[in-house]
Amino acid sequence: MNRTTLSLIAGATALAAVTGFATLKTPDAAADHTAGAAARLPVERTSLLCPQPSTSDIADTAYTSFTPVAEGAGDRGKAELQAATAESDGSTDGKKSGGKAAKPVVRPKEPGKPATGDTSGAQTPALVGIAEGKFAPGWTVQETTVVAVGTGRGLLGTNCTAPDTEFWFPGASTAEDRSDYVHLTNPDDSAAVVDIDLYGKDGKLKSSVADGITVQPHASEPILLSTLAGDPQTNLTVHVTVRSGRVGAAVQALDDKIGGDWLAASTDPAGTLVLPGIPKDATSVRLVAFAPGDTDADLKVRLASPTGLITPAGSETLHVKAGMTSAVDLGDVTRGEAGSLVLTPTDSSVPVVAALRVVRGKGDKQETAFIPATAPVSARATAADNSAKGSTLAVTAPGEGAKIKVTASAGSEGGTAVTKSFTIKGGTTQNVEAPVPSGLKGTYALTVEPVSGGPVYASRMLASTQDGVPGFTVQTLPDDRGTVAVPEAEQDLSVLLKQ
Repeated sequence: MNRTTLSLIAGATALAAVTGFATLKTPDAAADHTAGAAARLPVERTSLLCPQPSTSDIADTAYTSFTPVAEGAGDRGKAELQAATAESDGSTDGKKSGGKAAKPVVRPKEPGKPATGDTSGAQTPALVGIAEGKFAPGWTVQETTVVAVGTGRGLLGTNCTAPDTEFWFPGASTAEDRSDYVHLTNPDDSAAVVDIDLYGKDGKLKSSVADGITVQPHASEPILLSTLAGDPQTNLTVHVTVRSGRVGAAVQALDDKIGGDWLAASTDPAGTLVLPGIPKDATSVRLVAFAPGDTDADLKVRLASPTGLITPAGSETLHVKAGMTSAVDLGDVTRGEAGSLVLTPTDSSVPVVAALRVVRGKGDKQETAFIPATAPVSARATAADNSAKGSTLAVTAPGEGAKIKVTASAGSEGGTAVTKSFTIKGGTTQNVEAPVPSGLKGTYALTVEPVSGGPVYASRMLASTQDGVPGFTVQTLPDDRGTVAVPEAEQDLSVLLKQ
């Protein structure tokens, strides 16, 4: 086997590890690409993990799967979501090892059209999803749960995520009115060993039970954060690291009085962060930030409004001590307009992670959601499970202005896809008038693609008022990683490593 072949295999293996259980098709050496450049090819296989939705007997959960139509993805493939405990043999034929059928919760039939499934009650397990071939590039799954009463009541939602080895969750809590669980899901055939570190306002919390947690194969563990530490902490940062194996991780934050939602992981620590899509009618916004290193961070806090970047009065900057969680209440910072928070260093850049706790409503009619810092949409991002009236798409261009294309897919039960283009002015956030499929029946997906200009960040809010409570959930839209760069067969991988 010659060196170029070995380089290609090594590159594909490394990229598969980065994308989380993804594999790639070897490029056609005869394809007409510029010499020395890497080809971008559709992902051939990917996996997603959905946490156990609720422990409430009256919880109702909907799952929506969607894969955009992608060039070069071929005409074959399968995808499905099934219980993590199904002990799959690694195939996507919906069978357990030993030949016993494991009925999938969702099994999509074609790209470009959402597929749905639902569950109810407290016994609903975590789900493991695998997509291959034409269903893999950009595969997105949304988990949406309605809980009518009790702790954490309201509308809870999360994007099912790829397994990984490290996660940051600023915005968690062990306060007396909060019941926060970190859900760990292991999709593999061997056990995973996980450490959980908690950081409060005075630094790392001491714990004798947070290290070396074993998550069994094809299993999910919800761990109550208050059992890992002593005194209650209003604002916490949770750091999940995996010693061996890999897991999916998400924090379910449940409040006795103001509802609850899923807190997704923040993007990797960075000097500049964007937290997109604060609801225009938010009555309370709290920013929680953490600096993982040994250096304090000083951040400039600005709101990207529909007219430009503004500085919230009284909250111009935030000092984040190294290894300690900092928080600031911003009140009704959006004041009736769309907005996104932009954090930049005041002087030298120090990596931080951050998230927002957002409240809508007043008195006993309040509801909570979370917005973590997210990565920009580099090629394409998708929000599944949209309705004609309950979805709000927020897009921000914190620097240079940008042009984007937004596509509403066909409906899960009928309808025709529609595409519209929008221009986002630099330094602004826009709640765009996203298209709705013509003749819509069922639910649909929204796909955002940058066309030109600077980086864009996006989120989608789902809203559903019940008994006067403004239920809502916000999901950020990082890039869907539907394609990866693969060197040409005649190209040595070292060329890419030097870039």
